[in-house]
Amino acid sequence: MSVVGFDLGNESCIVAVARQRGIDVVLNEESKRETPAIVCFGDKQRFIGTAGAASSTMNPKNSISQIKRLLGRKFSDPELQNDLASFPFRVTEGPDGFPLVHVRFLGEERTFTPTQLLAMVLSNLKGIAEGNLKAAVVDCCIGIPVYFSDLQRRAVLDAATIAGLRPLRLFHETTATALAYGIYKTDLPEHDQLNVAFVDVGHASMQVSIVGYKKGQLKMLSHAYDRSLGGRDFDEALFKHFAAKFKEEYKIDVYQNARACLRLRVACEKLKKMLSANPEAPLNIECLMDEKDVRGFIKREEFEQISAPVLERVKGPLEKALAEAGLTTDSVHFVEVVGSGSRVPAIIKIITEFFGKEPRRTMNASECVARGCALQCAILSPTFKVREFQVNDGFPFSIALSWKPDSQNSEPQHTVVFPKGNAIPSVKALTFYRSSTLEVDVLYIDTGDSQIPQKISTYTIGPFQPSKGEKAKLKVKVRLNIHGIVTVDSAMMLEEDVEVPVSSVNEAPKDATKMDTDDAPSDPSSGTDVNMQEPKSADTTEGATAAENGAQDPEEKSVPMETDAKVEPSKKKVKKTAVPVHELVYGALPAAELEKAVEKEYEMALQDRVMEETKEKKNAVEAYVYDMRNKLYDKYNDFVTPEEKEGLIARLQVVEDWLYEDGEDETKGVYIAKLEELKKIGDPIEARCKEWTDRGSAVDQLVYCINSFREAALSNDQKFEHIEISEKQKVSRWSCSIS
Repeated sequence: MSVVGFDLGNESCIVAVARQRGIDVVLNEESKRETPAIVCFGDKQRFIGTAGAASSTMNPKNSISQIKRLLGRKFSDPELQNDLASFPFRVTEGPDGFPLVHVRFLGEERTFTPTQLLAMVLSNLKGIAEGNLKAAVVDCCIGIPVYFSDLQRRAVLDAATIAGLRPLRLFHETTATALAYGIYKTDLPEHDQLNVAFVDVGHASMQVSIVGYKKGQLKMLSHAYDRSLGGRDFDEALFKHFAAKFKEEYKIDVYQNARACLRLRVACEKLKKMLSANPEAPLNIECLMDEKDVRGFIKREEFEQISAPVLERVKGPLEKALAEAGLTTDSVHFVEVVGSGSRVPAIIKIITEFFGKEPRRTMNASECVARGCALQCAILSPTFKVREFQVNDGFPFSIALSWKPDSQNSEPQHTVVFPKGNAIPSVKALTFYRSSTLEVDVLYIDTGDSQIPQKISTYTIGPFQPSKGEKAKLKVKVRLNIHGIVTVDSAMMLEEDVEVPVSSVNEAPKDATKMDTDDAPSDPSSGTDVNMQEPKSADTTEGATAAENGAQDPEEKSVPMETDAKVEPSKKKVKKTAVPVHELVYGALPAAELEKAVEKEYEMALQDRVMEETKEKKNAVEAYVYDMRNKLYDKYNDFVTPEEKEGLIARLQVVEDWLYEDGEDETKGVYIAKLEELKKIGDPIEARCKEWTDRGSAVDQLVYCINSFREAALSNDQKFEHIEISEKQKVSRWSCSIS
């Protein structure tokens, strides 16, 4: 069973695997620990990861990067529109309102969804893990930003399915970092709480979390984020600065050339890293545009001035995280900074001033998320035994259910089912009294984030037919699963049959629409049944809490009923009937489309594999030509006649010329045929050389055997007395004749 953690970064990705000795970060085909999150489309195949990054400079319009920024977001999203201005590739609005990426692939225009593109990146990461583990990789844990919406989480799961992966958990990057930090600490307090603030400044976003640690456990106290504040914003500030400077000094406008823009952005990123360690740094680019070399220079003070609008936003998530945790800066014991963008000195200065303490770098800033994901995967997997460590993660948003009452012209009612900070995973049950099909909307409320759509999904519960013709009692189970996705799992119609008649009971009006929570006590006098038609009922149910995981189901017990007279409670039988539930998730990929995407990915992967094998065969022909030519003048010179040598060299030259002309772009079969054709001439020469090389050792071995037998035949040793003299004489004569 594979135990793998994937850190899906906006710019680069990291793969970590669990082994018996701990967690290892896997090296890619270039022996690097980080793999670019880039897909480059060529005329014949795709180039993903390191190969895509190498091809992106020459093919910027078909090189897709920053895929996480496109995932699960409407094309009209203002943040997305702002990102599109800096992308060299073309993005349009699809029929469903979501972005479509346009590329030229296999000689024609193609469109891909962000989910498909993410699946390509995941397929590449899967291949890296499989190459390292020498085994198939299916089960994994994928790191996602804490601010991902329900739709974005579903998109990641769909991308994993397309890539042939089965995520055991979509793990918040903040929680993964906290797990990687805490599980190795042996000095955590048993009773007091150690509070640690984690500040993660990545390529495109900033996430802050405050975590409380005790021995063997962590609890997520608060989340805060700015999903458009990261290292790339500092790169953009430098890019705009030098673009304006070069336009003034060199009269070139890089905005008019996609390749020049890409090269300048890469140079600005390197410049930012230099300024993190040096007070000043130069920028030199040869032939940036119009065959002009450009030079620039900037000091750290000037860099911080042009980055001031970005730096001003750093304090916001820090304040929000501290306020939601209900702590003061003095009660935060340590501050840890991670993420590639956290190396900017100005950010460290702001964090230091805010918390009043110097931030620490206990963990690897780039690898902590991947390591935390691999640890979580190991915890969920039966393959490894991991130290007991409880992870109490909290959901960053509030989830409510909304529905319309049975009565006409009534306002929709709603109740908060999973409040902000609710444990992940969690299951709660609600009971409705309905006479007809029920439609329930799942909503985000009070997110404080205008970019998250309010409505998540709609569930149609029904149809159903009560046997007694009155309002049916429906028990609806709502699940916040381990991935942070909300679903209505099931609905059950409950009908009670009274066995022993008793005195009249104070029953609820038959025309009332009710909802009660599953954690209501069995005693009706202290229950939480609420008439949802009354004005005050909405407020009452919003404060009601539902049954958590593991709570005993009250409907499966005999429930005493309140009566006017004190009599023995009646015994009841509860008949349970499953009610169909139909799901509609807004913006989600339909099952049929998902199957088509899986087939397309398989076809493209097959095409890539064929092209790679074709390249290998072409390289084999080229290598044979050069290798055989060199050996004919050296190793094989004594084993080939002059005429044969001259003819083979001429043939090799013809094949070499063909490789760089007509044979530059041929099929795999053609290269195989060419190689076999050359080997028909070259193999006999190689065989003669091999025979001569092996002959010396064979002769030596034969001589040794002859001498051994002769000595035995002439020996008077008692151990050879059982051999007849005539036989010994035969051996002696035979050995003499041979020698």
